[in-house]
Amino acid sequence: MAKKDVLLNVLEKFTSPYINLTDKEIADPNGNKMSSLTNLGMGYVFEELIRKFNEENNEEAGEHFTPREVIKLMTHLVFEPIKNNLPPVMTIYDPACGSGGMLTESQNFLKDDETGINARGDIYLYGKEINDETYAICKSDMMIKGNNPENIKSGSTLSVNTFANEKFDFMLSNPPYGKSWATEVKYIKDGNEVIDPRFTVTLQDYWGENYEADATPRSSDGQLLFLMEMIDKMKSSSANGVGSRIASVHNGSALFTGDAGGGESNIRRYIIENDLLDAIIQLPNNLFYNTGITTYIWLLSNNKPIHRKGKVQLIDANQLFTKLRKNLGDKNCELKNEHIDYIIEMYQKFITSNENYDGKTLVSKVFDNRDFGYCKVQIERPQRLKSQLSDELIETLLFDKKLEEPMKWCVEHLGQSCYNDISVYKAQIEEYLEKEKIELNVKDKKALLSSKLWEKHHRLFTTAKLLQKTLGVDEFNDFNRFKIKVDKVLKESDIKLTATEKKVILNAVSWYDENAEKVIKKIAKISGDKKQQLLQKLGCKEEQLANFGYYPTAKKDEFIEYETETSLRDNEQIPLTQSIYDYFIQEVQPHVSDAWINLPSVKIGYEISFNKYFYVHKPLRSLEEITQDILALEQKSDGIIKEILGL
Repeated sequence: MAKKDVLLNVLEKFTSPYINLTDKEIADPNGNKMSSLTNLGMGYVFEELIRKFNEENNEEAGEHFTPREVIKLMTHLVFEPIKNNLPPVMTIYDPACGSGGMLTESQNFLKDDETGINARGDIYLYGKEINDETYAICKSDMMIKGNNPENIKSGSTLSVNTFANEKFDFMLSNPPYGKSWATEVKYIKDGNEVIDPRFTVTLQDYWGENYEADATPRSSDGQLLFLMEMIDKMKSSSANGVGSRIASVHNGSALFTGDAGGGESNIRRYIIENDLLDAIIQLPNNLFYNTGITTYIWLLSNNKPIHRKGKVQLIDANQLFTKLRKNLGDKNCELKNEHIDYIIEMYQKFITSNENYDGKTLVSKVFDNRDFGYCKVQIERPQRLKSQLSDELIETLLFDKKLEEPMKWCVEHLGQSCYNDISVYKAQIEEYLEKEKIELNVKDKKALLSSKLWEKHHRLFTTAKLLQKTLGVDEFNDFNRFKIKVDKVLKESDIKLTATEKKVILNAVSWYDENAEKVIKKIAKISGDKKQQLLQKLGCKEEQLANFGYYPTAKKDEFIEYETETSLRDNEQIPLTQSIYDYFIQEVQPHVSDAWINLPSVKIGYEISFNKYFYVHKPLRSLEEITQDILALEQKSDGIIKEILGL
């Protein structure tokens, strides 16, 4: 500022006798009283300045700060339930600390006489921030308030595990959501393998076997990685008597994005199955400066009181707010102290309740952990194929499916000699590809110019023609019988094909038809211990095996397994609290009689749908009400509506 010659102007503004930035009421030189500025007010001043500057720079202000009343609510949620049992020395951590608001407000809350806590022990603040400017602000704030600035680190929390050897008592954060972490993937994953232990979790499959699961979300949104970072830093209750408590702000995608077995779902599953999730509070819209979307506070604890164990409380505080007289960016409302008190009161009651506070509805619901889980299972249907050795179908064997267009051009323009030696036409083919702007990768281009590929397809074509000559062009309704006949002809003709080549021919001359016979995959003998193990694994009786894809024949202990028609495969999402078999019998089998459960495909997922749990049905308006509205509009429109409707 000195170099730009603006420092003096700034200092004059801040030291002006007409501005009161103190916490006491004073008068200006003209005798006019100037109100004091509270800590909350000073926070708003700071936040408004940052918001304005970042709007000019097209940056996201949400990366820098959180509204002070949201921080206040978070500190109450974290500290108030254990205010009489706080550790003598406390450590507080924010992995995306920004300007340090979460940290300093937590410290103020613990030390403030008015809160009734008035903690006497030492408090140590830790944080990490990737933005250099806000890192500098945070570090300066630590120095001004007598905290150790060396505990605030610069850099990416995700790329480098700076506090790998630390565990913290309390953690509060508002990590960036909806922001890509693609540039940091290389520090966390090597291909598909997760190399940072913070982002792997131990889960159990459907059969109860432990496995290491990927706990990384899609690269377009890294907010849940910050939550995993905090979970990695939790202290055990044996270390400090109370364990660790976490409050973290997230948007709605953290609740439900990601399929069963995916990174986001694995994170939610790990948190809930390990009984770490205590509560989630839905906040009002337009509470933050840079976004109007709905946000949620996740409250985690690894030492829940007995009455909260195995449970999760959801609180909908979406209607609890006061409108601002003037918008601050996207922020058009705020939480008053009484709103925070209402939410804390509802949290501590820990009941399912719908209460009215000053005309605003606050809803709380308590769920068992398993209520959020589900099994995703594939429902299979048998492949039913018709087959015919027609000229039209056999001709498709002359071309590779991936290279069909350029191969057809070669035959049409260069002749059948392509199947003898394609290499002599290399120049013409390359010219054609360039002219038609057909882009092939190195592998496909090499295959197109390889005699091996052309000879293979010519051999498949001539083999199919031989089969046609022997078996004719009749349509087969039973693929199993057709395949037996094909195998017989190939054997008698001493034609040796690989399994893949034979499959290519069969697929080329066959198609799905719902009236055709089921295609048999194999017929197996299952008896004795093998049968008992199968029944135990599937959790069913012998007469129920067909519902799991094992169909008994007339022979004792003999079962048929059918090929699956992948185009008809369906996925069902079944609550953990419900039996997969019962669901199948009640909801699937009555509509699709030939379906079966693919139990080995089961994946367990978790999602939290506030809309589902807090949905309030609004009945449709009556015809009388609608008629009255139309008539009222009619009066305003001088008969235009009646004329349009022909009334």
